[in-house]
Amino acid sequence: MDAQIRPEPGAAGAQASQRISGRAVLLSLGVLLANIVVNGLIFLFFRDSTLHPLLTAVLAVLWGVLGVYLIYYTLTWAVEQYPDHVRRKVLPYVFVGPAVLILGWLLILPALRTLYLSFFNASSEKFVGLSNYAAIFSDRLMATALRNNLLWVFVGTLACVCFGLLIAILADRSSYERIAKSIIFMPMAISFVAAGVIWKFVYYYQPGDEQIGLLNAIVTYFGGEPQAWTSMLQPWNNFFLIIILIWMQTGFAMVIFSAAIKGVPEDILEAARVDGAGEVKIFFGIMIPYISTTILTVTTTIIVFTLKIFDVVMVMTGGQYDTEVVATQFYRQFFMYRNFGYGSTLAIVLLIAVLPVILINLRQFRKQGGF
Repeated sequence: MDAQIRPEPGAAGAQASQRISGRAVLLSLGVLLANIVVNGLIFLFFRDSTLHPLLTAVLAVLWGVLGVYLIYYTLTWAVEQYPDHVRRKVLPYVFVGPAVLILGWLLILPALRTLYLSFFNASSEKFVGLSNYAAIFSDRLMATALRNNLLWVFVGTLACVCFGLLIAILADRSSYERIAKSIIFMPMAISFVAAGVIWKFVYYYQPGDEQIGLLNAIVTYFGGEPQAWTSMLQPWNNFFLIIILIWMQTGFAMVIFSAAIKGVPEDILEAARVDGAGEVKIFFGIMIPYISTTILTVTTTIIVFTLKIFDVVMVMTGGQYDTEVVATQFYRQFFMYRNFGYGSTLAIVLLIAVLPVILINLRQFRKQGGF
C-alpha cells in the first residue's frame, strides 16, 4: 500500500499566513474611507460654522492634533491585520503616504495648473502656445529682472559662503566663539520682511542736512553728501539690497561650516603641522577638500534663496529703480495686472531655474546617506 504524502502542519500554517485575506483588504479600505468621510464632514462643519472665532480656532487645533493621531492609529491598526511580509512593505507607506498626498495637493497640482495657464492669454480664455515664453525674453523689464537675479545669485551666494566660511574658521579659534556665533546668527531669527524694514531705516534718505538714516548720518558726520542708496545709484542700488541677504544668510552658512570643520579629524591636522604645513596650506589642502560636500550643499541652498528673492526687494523698493527681480515681476503681472498667462509663465521660468539646484542638493544628500 503506497504511503500518502501529506503536507507538514507547520508548512501549511506558514502558507496560510502568507495569504492576504479579503477581510483585511475590505477592512483597510473601509478604515481609509471612514477617515476621509469623517474628516471631510468635520471640515464642512468648520467651514459653515457660526461659532465664536476663538472657539472655532481652539476646536480646529484640537481636530488637527487628534485627527492626525486617529488617522495614523486607525491605518496602522488596519495594516496590522495583514500577514507579516505584507505588513513590513505597506507600513512605511502609511506614514509617508499622507505627507506625499498633501505635498501633491499643495505643490504638484498647483504647478501643473500654472504650467497649463502659461499657454493661455491674460484672461486664460485663448490658447496662445509659447507666445508668453517668447515674450519673456523680449521684454526689457524682464531682461532687467533676469540680470538682477543673476547678481543676487553670484554676488549674494559667493559673499555668504566666503564670509560664513571665514567667520567659522576664526570663531572656532576664539575664546568668545559662542558669543560671536550668537550675534552673527541672530539675523536668521527674523523674516526677510522685518530685515527689509530694518535696512530701510539704515538706507533712509531725505533732502537736507538732517538725516535719520544710519548710513547717511555716518556719511554726513564725516563731511560727505547723503545719498539715496536704493534709488538714485543705479545699478549699484542692487548691491545695497544684496547686503541685506548677506547680513541674514552669513549666519546660516557659518553654523553649517562650523559643524563641518569640527568634524575634520584632529590627527590629520596634527600630522600636517608636524610635516611643516602652515595654517593656510592646511586650510586649502585639508579642510576645504574635507568639507567640500558641505560647501556645495550650503551654496545650492543659498542659490535657491536668491532665485526666489522677493520680500526684501518688495519692502525696500517695490521693484522700482531697476531693482526688479523675477519674483516681483510675477507678483506684479499675476496679482496686480491680472495677466494670468504671463504671470504663470514667469512662475514656470522661476521653477525651471530652481529645479536643477534642488536636484543637485538631493543628489548630494543621497551621497551622504540622507535618504
